[in-house]
Amino acid sequence: MEIHIRYEGDDDPSKCTARKLSRFGLAELHRDNKSTPYGIILNPYSEKALSPADYKYPYKLVALDCSWETAGVGSFSMKGIHRALPFLVAANPVNYGKPFKLTTVEAIAASLFILGEKEQSRKVLSKFRWGLNFLTLNEEPLESYASCLTSEDVVNVQELYLS
Repeated sequence: MEIHIRYEGDDDPSKCTARKLSRFGLAELHRDNKSTPYGIILNPYSEKALSPADYKYPYKLVALDCSWETAGVGSFSMKGIHRALPFLVAANPVNYGKPFKLTTVEAIAASLFILGEKEQSRKVLSKFRWGLNFLTLNEEPLESYASCLTSEDVVNVQELYLS
């Protein structure tokens, strides 16, 4: 699956997971919405959860890389199929254990896993010392989400983890 990242460049370059993915040739960075391709847009404000059913859409996964402080609804104005990730916890050193505070690479890896691209998920995470720990930490929910058929099923499974 192609990985594209709408890159804002407003974070610490030494901790930027998007830039590292790009350096390894695992993702393509885009500086504006116009150059960002149509695909599945990871959008925490979307009303529909990502599910394996979304695999039928364009074979492109698009994430926004920006600071959590500047990530407002307007930041996600890219054209595409907008989907939110379900409940997962961060494994990165900055937000370890915090729900929904994923780095760009964690969001991409979770999406790939849910969409059935488990090997590609492991590959992108393997470039980070803490990366594969994300899969270990979220193994049960990721496997559950990946076994769902629809977005509604994913939301129902998510409710089990949130209750």
